[in-house]
Amino acid sequence: MDDRKLKILAAVVDEYVRTGEPVGSKSISKLENINVSSATIRNDMAALEQMGYLEQPHTSAGRVPTFKGYRLYIDELMTPRDLTDEEKRRLDEMLGDHDTPEELLVQNAATALTEITQCAAVVSNAVPRFSVISKVEVIPTGKRLYVILLITSNGSIKNKACRLEFDLSHEQLDFFTHYIEENLSGVSVNDLSEDMFDKMVAAVSAYMVSLSPLVKGICELSEDLRQQELTVSGGEKLLSCEDLDKMEVVRFIEHKDGLSELLENAFSGIQVKFGAENDSLAIGNSSLIVSKYRKGGKEAGSLGIIGPMRVDYKKIIPYVEYLTQKISYLMDGSDDDIINAPTDITEQQKGEMTDGEK
Repeated sequence: MDDRKLKILAAVVDEYVRTGEPVGSKSISKLENINVSSATIRNDMAALEQMGYLEQPHTSAGRVPTFKGYRLYIDELMTPRDLTDEEKRRLDEMLGDHDTPEELLVQNAATALTEITQCAAVVSNAVPRFSVISKVEVIPTGKRLYVILLITSNGSIKNKACRLEFDLSHEQLDFFTHYIEENLSGVSVNDLSEDMFDKMVAAVSAYMVSLSPLVKGICELSEDLRQQELTVSGGEKLLSCEDLDKMEVVRFIEHKDGLSELLENAFSGIQVKFGAENDSLAIGNSSLIVSKYRKGGKEAGSLGIIGPMRVDYKKIIPYVEYLTQKISYLMDGSDDDIINAPTDITEQQKGEMTDGEK
């Protein structure tokens, strides 16, 4: 494809994003950087349609981008705009600071994205597939009541209260603590299984049957660790969007399992995915713009937006990047340089994308 066709494709995408109407050759010919006749533009638009980058909704209408056209535009033609200092200050105020609890930081970021983009925000925590059990503690908290504390190497903390048939002696509690430490300490979260815990229940029951509820409690906590928590806020924005099928939106809001898997398997760096090329997204004419945030150098979760394909990528991508980088900075609590949102998708990030994403 020659440079002129690429310019025309970029112009069609920009105009369609701005107006929401099919774009004709006359509209493109009026742009300053397009210095060819309407007839030449029509021929190039027809060629772009044959190549699958544009489509014509009606015979007499102009063209609109296909998801393939958007993909080329995002990967090669678009230059995300710089956020202004005022926009960054506004985001910082909405987000919080080093003293803001981590969960609230992410929640505030989702709220900011929904308000600014008028799209739905999606937040997920990372499944700690590479983390290990670093500590399991059983704490007496009342008559026959014990709290199990489970901590992993990536900083995840889970707790659960268990009521036993009678109080444990120091000797019994020491036995259980030693047994659990010996069998779970250093074990990968990904390797925990029901079969493993069934064997542990049988082992501790041979010593004392009343200890088995504690093992079952630890088993339940481990299941929580292996589950990705996914939240979609601002779903009403999707329902009010004319570009999206409302029944598809409703089904998506009710069943987000596919999206959870999509986010879990995503690479680092900015990701743009389309419903037209991903069954997991479940809304045909939609796009997902998402990026990872990190804690202690490790992936901690994902943050992004879900909206129609016709969104302002030049504007939204810098917002998503800035917020995820700022969350990472605040979670680390370090004295790193002040974060500035990137103004382009780097070559490294492109290299991390799969061929399908390109």
